Amino acid sequence: MPLVDLPLEKLLEYPGRNPRPADFDDYWRRAIAELDTCDPSPRFEPVNAPFPSALAQDVWFDGVGGAIIHAKFMRPRWTDQPVPCIVFFHGYHWKSPDWFTLAAWSAAGYAVLAPDVRGQGGLSTDPLSVDGNTVSGHIVRGLTDHPDKLFYRGAFLDTVQTARVAASIEGIDPSRIFAHGASQGGGLTVACAALAPELIRACVPVYPFLSDYLRVWEMDLAKDAYNEIKQFFKIQDPLHKRKDEVFERLGYIDVQHLASRIKCPSLWAVGLMDAICPPSTQFAAYNKVVAPKETLIYPDYGHDGLPELSEHVIRFFNSI
Repeated sequence: MPLVDLPLEKLLEYPGRNPRPADFDDYWRRAIAELDTCDPSPRFEPVNAPFPSALAQDVWFDGVGGAIIHAKFMRPRWTDQPVPCIVFFHGYHWKSPDWFTLAAWSAAGYAVLAPDVRGQGGLSTDPLSVDGNTVSGHIVRGLTDHPDKLFYRGAFLDTVQTARVAASIEGIDPSRIFAHGASQGGGLTVACAALAPELIRACVPVYPFLSDYLRVWEMDLAKDAYNEIKQFFKIQDPLHKRKDEVFERLGYIDVQHLASRIKCPSLWAVGLMDAICPPSTQFAAYNKVVAPKETLIYPDYGHDGLPELSEHVIRFFNSI
């Protein structure tokens, strides 16, 4: 069959290319310590969603740096028993799914808490102030400032805050919090499971974004979702004098370097024809996971809808 990347046997041993900063562990230790001082103070507002079998609410809570995070919460009305909860993360630039989409999880017996990523298409705010121009996109935002000003530092911490809020909601079983999402949502799923291992019982990343930036660059696939990396070099560093520094700094927000922290079972869905988040970048993270793991391989699919995926996801969570 045609390939856009390495053959599967090579993918399963691919180690990743993007450098890992020497102080990576300390970077995230300090980040979590900052989050620990941030009380989420969740606020709930009723929503008139047309689903008599489900409770729907808007949730607002506080994130690091003064961000206000908005999330949609839905849980089944047909049981008074504590239910498991899926924290669901959306794709790049977008927002949390509509209520009709979330209702499917509720019908399956799960609550779902779906946040809007700060500063993207939903209602969550992003008060981060950085030195230097962004050019375009969120990967490079803060890249020329202190590493603590990288956009995805805050976004990754928001995933942890979301899991903490989910576990605190009345009627949720705090021992059964799951993480799931595709593309950017897949990358955020990896970050959430890695940075909140005490909370996440299982996770399903689907073709995760935000992994192995240098590999994307070397494959000449810094386009589409990764186009901002190419734009950054064209405008900010046309002679590539800072190339090594740039990719090392991006290593702080590279989910492959977080993946070894995952302690829960995980199911990864990969399309081998994915030219947006190349399979090797996904396996760079997957191959670093030491906890129980498995893959769903779609040989003929790329970065698009994967048949029967939701059924596989719910069966996986049901088995935990």
